[in-house]
Amino acid sequence: MNNLLHRTKGDKVIWTIVFFLSAVSLLAVYSSTGSLAYRLYAGHTEYYLFKQLSVLGLGILIIYFAHRVNYTIYSRVAQIGFLLSIPLLVYTLAFGSHLNEASRWIRLPVINLTFQTSDIAKLALFMYVSRQLSRKQNVITDFKKGFLPIIMPVGIICGLIMPANMSTALLLGSSCMLLCFIGRVPLKFLFGMIGGAAGLVLLMFLIAQVTGLKGRTETWVKRVESFTSKEEQDVPYQVQQSQIAIAGGGTLGKGPGNSTARNFLPHPYSDFIYAIILEEYGIFGGFLILSAYLLLLLRSIRIFKKCPFAFGAFLSLGLSVTLVIQALMHMAVNVHLLPVTGLTLPLVSMGGSSVIFTSLSIGIILSVSRHVEEAEGKKEVASVAVAA
Repeated sequence: MNNLLHRTKGDKVIWTIVFFLSAVSLLAVYSSTGSLAYRLYAGHTEYYLFKQLSVLGLGILIIYFAHRVNYTIYSRVAQIGFLLSIPLLVYTLAFGSHLNEASRWIRLPVINLTFQTSDIAKLALFMYVSRQLSRKQNVITDFKKGFLPIIMPVGIICGLIMPANMSTALLLGSSCMLLCFIGRVPLKFLFGMIGGAAGLVLLMFLIAQVTGLKGRTETWVKRVESFTSKEEQDVPYQVQQSQIAIAGGGTLGKGPGNSTARNFLPHPYSDFIYAIILEEYGIFGGFLILSAYLLLLLRSIRIFKKCPFAFGAFLSLGLSVTLVIQALMHMAVNVHLLPVTGLTLPLVSMGGSSVIFTSLSIGIILSVSRHVEEAEGKKEVASVAVAA
């Protein structure tokens, strides 16, 4: 055990955040799935608790092994990951498992498990964009040589994700745009990127109207209309139940396991788990969760500023930005500041592939942090030797 702790490096605050969010996840998932597990598994209310515990345990192992890998290796596999993501996303759109008219999952044969290919694509894209930004700094202001090699992969991946999962595509695109801004991409290119994305969305709606194959576009329109409507009867059912949960929680909450909204709120263990947390732990508990994600971002900014190499700096900041933006969007949906989406709360919501790839992202951030610490340690040793 001592040897394992000795080999565990990286930012200790980020490690603390990981364990804190994992503990919150176990409490929230157990509370929100107890009655569901009782109905589906003949009284075994702990079924989903043990399932989430096993996934989180695997996730922590992934974080550990990923942070032991030299982060420069991720630059080498970025191209392969990006190229593999394209056929996976195409296959998912054509043959993936459908839920609510959305094809987001593929089922693995033999083991009969499903996972979202967009999770792989997000991680691969951030590694690839970070690699390109670090390699193109000398020509970053050149549209053809600097900007196109960065923006084309973003457009391809977001375009393939968008038909089935608009919210994830927008999250990924905005995170990449923010990373490009930090990477000194000219503002005129970024505004052009925004205009191109808006044009792509409008084109999708136009095609849906002309062909009659509305698919998910009808769902998106309904969600935006219900969000902007001032009529009480237009408020979605899940939003109503979420507001009831938040109002019932008050400042300090009803206490662990005392949620009542879990019996009425759709997907209280994933899309609306923050509402359950607010009901059971109150505004105070919700503030702690928000603070944990913001602290993760602040520590990643610290790593970005101290990292001596551009790839590691862009990679750590890009991965943390997308995790924090996803968390903020999830919270905003739960408190009705944004239209309803299918975004989960990273490392807290019940899940399989989402927890695994979130853990891998955090492991990569800690890998960069580990090498920053080692570089600082070598500088200190060198300065002591010079002084002696």
